[in-house]
Amino acid sequence: MARYDLLVKGGTLVLPYVGTVRADLATRDGRIAAVAAELDPADAAEVLDADSRLVFPGAVDAHYHLGIYRSLAEDAAEETRSSLVGGASTVLSYFRTGQHYLNRTGPYAEIFPEVLAAVGGRAYTDYGFHLAPMDTAQVGEVPALVGEHGVSSFKYYMFYKGFNLSADSRDAKAFTMSDEYDLGHLYQIMEAVAAANGADRRVSLSLHCEQAELMRLFIDRVRAAGDPQTLKAYSDARPPLTERVAIGEATTLAGATGCPVNLLHLSSADALDAARAARAALPGADIRAEVTLHHLCLSYDALTGLGGKVNPPIRTVADTEALWAGVLDGSVDWVASDHACCLEENKGDALWPALPGFGGTALLYPLLISEGMHKRGLSPVRVAELASANPARAYGLWGRKGNLVVGADADLAIVDPDLEQEVTTDLLLSGQDHCPFEGRKVRGWPVATVVRGHVAYRDGAVIGAPQGAYVAR
Repeated sequence: MARYDLLVKGGTLVLPYVGTVRADLATRDGRIAAVAAELDPADAAEVLDADSRLVFPGAVDAHYHLGIYRSLAEDAAEETRSSLVGGASTVLSYFRTGQHYLNRTGPYAEIFPEVLAAVGGRAYTDYGFHLAPMDTAQVGEVPALVGEHGVSSFKYYMFYKGFNLSADSRDAKAFTMSDEYDLGHLYQIMEAVAAANGADRRVSLSLHCEQAELMRLFIDRVRAAGDPQTLKAYSDARPPLTERVAIGEATTLAGATGCPVNLLHLSSADALDAARAARAALPGADIRAEVTLHHLCLSYDALTGLGGKVNPPIRTVADTEALWAGVLDGSVDWVASDHACCLEENKGDALWPALPGFGGTALLYPLLISEGMHKRGLSPVRVAELASANPARAYGLWGRKGNLVVGADADLAIVDPDLEQEVTTDLLLSGQDHCPFEGRKVRGWPVATVVRGHVAYRDGAVIGAPQGAYVAR
């Protein structure tokens, strides 16, 4: 009987916060069992040749949407398959009650087991969920969700306060199916999340920061000016000022409650500056910042049609460069995809009815390596921190995910740093039928993705049946 299940031979291991080292890595029973300069291939049941390859910890795609526009079961099967292409071995998906997802409300004690049952047995990656308490009763469930289900992160959508843009309506309550979804509700959530923290765990609140009343004003102005059907118009209707103001509101309440917060998908120079200002003003607060691949790499001037509609909107080239500067100087804690499978038929050619969001999980390591490492000098170690280690630390997975040490889950992304491919919809293995990154040449792709010791993806193809599992955090 073989001593090891899998041996990754001759690669350069990328160790977050440490450096790189040429070494072999072996797995047993889903965990990393050995790391050494030389391990004997005869001791392993399976060998992967990683010569001239970088071996990263499997990415933790910390911003994801399973089942927002399609069924949870369908998305779990098709979209986590796409995650393997980008080297992601774990995804953390947002879920809330109200319109979209399951299109109903009620206690999470009843709904969350249904969510887990729908995804179970269908995911190719490991997975967890961030949950949004949409009404006061759900806020009361925070202790049970943390203690019984291992949910260590929650969410509040600041732009739902006051009206519902998605349905082009001013009726927020019909969309959220909530009671008073306002700053008082946010304060209650922060109190509950802060109380759930302990010396051995970080429980946090993630925030979509766009200020609703200002959005209403700017949307009305854009529409009154002739309602242009462009992504620039969408950015004008939800300008960076709305992010800056919302970040100020949210972090002020975080400072008052002691609630750890994550500022999601910062899309602009203004938003990143506001995050920096909040950290400076509240030096004792736990404030972490996320940016997405599309806000780093896409601008509205370079896109045609409405396939790139997303919240917050795609901005300017100047904003993308400001966000990259934040990645380089450490202001940004992690990068995620905000993956949401949205078919072309749901985009159409009319700006306001077009559904927001699109997929990108298959590009997580590729874009960070191509645009960050090759183009801007980002180190492989920093890439590993941005894609894997930092989100693992933020969301209760550290020690199990995000690192290449003995005892950790054997989650690996084996990357050929010089492999260049042009992005096509088919290459990404998603159920989505379009991609805003289509045609972009990207240098640096995973050639294999390993999930808990199982080679789940290799040389462009998925291998075997889904083996992803729910991870309590």
